[in-house]
Amino acid sequence: MTSRIDRNHRLITSLEKGTWTSHTYREAVLKQIHTVIPYDAYCFTTVDPLTLLSTGAVTEDGIEAIHDRLFINEYMEEDIHKYAELIRSGEHTATLHTSNLQLEQSPRYINILQPAGFGDELRAVLVSGDACWGYLTLYRKTESAVFTEEERWMIQSWTASIASMLRSTSLTLIDEITSESPEEPGILITSDTFQLLSLNASAQYWLSQLRMLEHVGPDVLPRPVRAVSSHLQRKNRAELVVDTQIAPESPSKVCIQLPDGRYLILHASLMQQLTGPDQIAIRLEQAMPQDLLPLLAESHGLSSRERELLGYVLRSYSSKEIAASMHISVYTVQDHLKSIFAKTKVSSRRELIWYFVSRFQLSMILRYKS
Repeated sequence: MTSRIDRNHRLITSLEKGTWTSHTYREAVLKQIHTVIPYDAYCFTTVDPLTLLSTGAVTEDGIEAIHDRLFINEYMEEDIHKYAELIRSGEHTATLHTSNLQLEQSPRYINILQPAGFGDELRAVLVSGDACWGYLTLYRKTESAVFTEEERWMIQSWTASIASMLRSTSLTLIDEITSESPEEPGILITSDTFQLLSLNASAQYWLSQLRMLEHVGPDVLPRPVRAVSSHLQRKNRAELVVDTQIAPESPSKVCIQLPDGRYLILHASLMQQLTGPDQIAIRLEQAMPQDLLPLLAESHGLSSRERELLGYVLRSYSSKEIAASMHISVYTVQDHLKSIFAKTKVSSRRELIWYFVSRFQLSMILRYKS
């Protein structure tokens, strides 16, 4: 088994030399995998590393038809091999048939996969460093052979390379953004079963951008919308029933980079109806500096302390104010600033602020203090 894994290792690692978008890279990975590991269907999802919610998927019709139910299962039902569970366990890959549990104990298998004609799935979480950047799931039809342990190990051997490339393509910063975003935030209302009930013009615009990102038609509700909606429903359930798999404070929020370089934020809120079932409101708008700080820090290799200090700089705090807020000396503030300047290749606070604001076309009040 080891020799075959070593022999096929370059099938995926060779892709590291190419120039890709997130979408084209995932398509290339799926094509390479299929040459050595047959599968009948797939879902290759990128996620926001802060919330683990979907930022878009490459999939096909057989899985798209059951995708809504898979979302509900992932966020609202107890089951085996949840993605979050695979991240925590450090195993990072699993198949249904190599589980120690009986398949009858998996609602996902009994209620979703089996009725749709699928007999097995191979799941992988794609972790680079301390962050997860995506999920890869392969499926086989009932009449096909189940995934073998050798095939699982082969996927496992590729996860580090794939995760690193997902991270790289997710953090690619575009020097100049020319697209204009709506002035008003987008607002859309959905039912708890992902039925789109109403939306404003700005939401319609952002939905069209997400559909282009995922290469889906106008009748498909983009996966990030379904992801934040499902997560919110799980949070609401966790408030009523003790649920150890989700932190109540975890936001139903996702940050997505669009092909033109803009970052879009989706944030879901529960609308409690006076009559009838509750509905879900989702706000869509271009990301603000505080939303992009984690991504900016990751892309430039900033430490957690440097990231904290950058937040104060972008709010135009003076060195004395930063020192007081962070409980450090002014000299330490200056040392951190020098490190941030070196990593972001700027030479002053004003240049740092302008670089950050102009790149993402963000409106800020620059209360710069010397």
